[in-house]
Amino acid sequence: MDKGTVSILGCGWLGVPLAKHLLEKGFSVKGSVTSPEKFGMLSDAGILPYQIVLSDTEVIMDDPDFFNCNVLVISIPPRRIEGIEHYYPAQIGQLIPFLLKFGIQKVIFISSTSVYPENFGTAKEEDLNIPDKASGKALVLAENLLKNLTDFETTIIRFGGLIGADRNPARFLLKSAQPIANVPVNLIHQEDCIGIISAIVNQNLWGETLNACCPEHPLKKDFYGKAARISGLPEPMVSDQAEAYKIIDSSKLIRLLKYQFIYPSPMDYLENLEPSQK
Repeated sequence: MDKGTVSILGCGWLGVPLAKHLLEKGFSVKGSVTSPEKFGMLSDAGILPYQIVLSDTEVIMDDPDFFNCNVLVISIPPRRIEGIEHYYPAQIGQLIPFLLKFGIQKVIFISSTSVYPENFGTAKEEDLNIPDKASGKALVLAENLLKNLTDFETTIIRFGGLIGADRNPARFLLKSAQPIANVPVNLIHQEDCIGIISAIVNQNLWGETLNACCPEHPLKKDFYGKAARISGLPEPMVSDQAEAYKIIDSSKLIRLLKYQFIYPSPMDYLENLEPSQK
């Protein structure tokens, strides 16, 4: 039975497996990529492929029928470029005329916990302050742009650091020689990201802002140290300097969706690392 059409703007690391999951659940799925060279990968999975390139001044696309859907998932993170706090909200703003023209009623916007500053405390959805990073500021502006429009309902998901699939956390340590801060981690597995998005669609939870992180927050030295040991990589150096941190509270999501995390702790993921990931 066709449950309707979900369009996923940004079929990358999260968007593709999300699309496959929704197809298995009986949805029709349209997916966008920036290059037609990726069409084959989407088509082979049963995803209807579209090319969409967003800038701060225009939307370049091959077929606007992409926006003919019941639910639109926006999964395009801000890039690491100068002026991103201005460029990214303008990108998202370019989508608005298409949402209105096609009468889209439901939107899921993939945001990030970078919207919260490091302030030695627990971060809840209503505790938003001024983000530390430009990307966080960009996301806040984009969130508000969508939330403040009443023509459609937007649910915002603020995901923590993404782990799972081909992302072995130990290998990220190889990119930096700096000691890691001895603070709690805020991470979430790809499978839980997909499970949460699917639950929102199935339960019609709209107009909400939700934190989405593993409920458990081990210290960085314990998590990355274990990841390194499992993978046969050098264990990270740990800083002895006191540093600001945040702990992302996902209790609202758990309560509203009655969601049970597949990986309640990031440590659970380490126990299941495939040999090819080590």
